[in-house]
Amino acid sequence: MAVRVLVADDQPLVREGLRKIFEVDPELEVVGDVGDGRAAVEAARRLRPDVVVMDIRMPVLDGIEATRQVTRLEHPPLVLMLTTFDLDEYVFGALRAGASGFLLKDAMPEHLIAAVHTIARGEALLDPAVTRAVVERFGRTPDPAAAVRLAELSQREHEVLLLLVEGCSNKAIAGRLFVSEATVKTHVMAVLRKLDLRDRVQAVIFGYESGLVRPGEG
Repeated sequence: MAVRVLVADDQPLVREGLRKIFEVDPELEVVGDVGDGRAAVEAARRLRPDVVVMDIRMPVLDGIEATRQVTRLEHPPLVLMLTTFDLDEYVFGALRAGASGFLLKDAMPEHLIAAVHTIARGEALLDPAVTRAVVERFGRTPDPAAAVRLAELSQREHEVLLLLVEGCSNKAIAGRLFVSEATVKTHVMAVLRKLDLRDRVQAVIFGYESGLVRPGEG
């Protein structure tokens, strides 16, 4: 079954370009495109896409608030946020609002297509260049409340969280910790549950907010 995609961007040429890019892939179906955040929320409710490709800066309702609202729908889609380098503060807000990942707007077409498939599989997608910018700007002052929540994790769960922050896949974590992928999956689920996090993207944010990892550390 094709992945149903909704495109939200206030620039008609960008919307048309994204539609054409996605329609090249027979496993993607563009179910609609809209020009503002409020329309994105309404279209997501009505069309039930699997993934919303969302611009951050839009009129009427910005991408951050639109993301917050669509991820609270009865049948919530996943959100892939498109951004530019000079909007890193918006990116951070969007991830906290529930976006499953973000990518630079000037990404190659094949990367955009791959990103939608990655998000649709339930995996986080963090553009490394933007991640560094966000972390450098917002990860320097730990949140005391987040730090307290770290105490709920076991030592092994701490290790798993650290590797999640590094961007490791379950397979990579299994190799680093010498355990099975099934065991890693169990640990990841426990980390997300104990910290009340939605997905791996929020786990990365939490790792920096809590002070578990500081900018510049591996």
